Amino acid sequence: MKTDNIDRPAILAEMNAAFYRYEQALITNDTAVLDELFWHDPRTVRYGAGENLYGIEAIREFRAARPSQGLDRDLINTTITTFGDDMAIASTEFRREGTDKIGRQQQTWVKMLSGWKIVAAHVSLMV
Repeated sequence: MKTDNIDRPAILAEMNAAFYRYEQALITNDTAVLDELFWHDPRTVRYGAGENLYGIEAIREFRAARPSQGLDRDLINTTITTFGDDMAIASTEFRREGTDKIGRQQQTWVKMLSGWKIVAAHVSLMV
């Protein structure tokens, strides 16, 4: 891949909008938007702080059962990199009020006909 295809401004702007739309949906527990932004496929993977979820159905079940309180967080060291027109990696650290733990989140996004979708995600806490 040629390096001039990395972080092209228009594609990076699209991806930033998708990422921060996801973040807003996450902290407000907007499960409809969260579901919209994940690839609806059994190959979608989300490794969480305490769970391994394989497929969109498992991710939906997790979201439906998750408490909707205490989701606010501050993002730190967010990095979004696009590769070509249709792939991106988003990485961030986060902190929640009332805890000293630092969380980490990494997502692989692919632009499909229906827009940017998370195809793989990993969330963990530093111990």
